[in-house]
Formats: sequence, C-alpha cells, structure tokens
Amino acid sequence: MIPTNKAINQLNIMKGPLLVVLITVIVLVAIWDGIWKLIALWKSARHKQLAWFICLAIFNTAGILPILYILCFQKGEPASPQKIEGFSA
Repeated sequence: MIPTNKAINQLNIMKGPLLVVLITVIVLVAIWDGIWKLIALWKSARHKQLAWFICLAIFNTAGILPILYILCFQKGEPASPQKIEGFSA
C-alpha cells in the first residue's frame, strides 16, 4: 500500500510536536541523572569509596545506580578529618 499525499502530510505535521516532546523528555532525564549522579559521587568521595566513585562516574543509568548507592550501599558517617596537634580548627 502506497501512502497518499494526505497521509504523508499528517506524518509531517505530527513530527513537530513529537520531536519537541522527545527532546523535552531527553533533557529532563539528563537533568534527573545529573542531579542524582552528583549527589552519589559526592557521598562516595566523602566516604572514600573509590570503587563506587569510579562506577558512578563511568556508567550512565538514568539515575538508577546513584539512587541504589544512596539508599542501600553508602556508609553511615563520612570519615572525619584528622586533627593535628598544635593546630586549632
């Protein structure tokens, strides 16, 4: 079945709004992933968890891996800085 001019025009008209929605969704997912990734990277660095830091930095999982890290795998308290005798902070 060969598409008619009317069918082709309808497809061309629909491409505009669908493209806008697709671009909007991609941008929102990128922002969502970026926020969760930054939080998880910061927490893994504070807890000195190098393996988690590297995995979080390399893999793009639309926020799933950072959320799992934050909720399930992070340590309780970050390592406290060492105090040096003779200096007051």
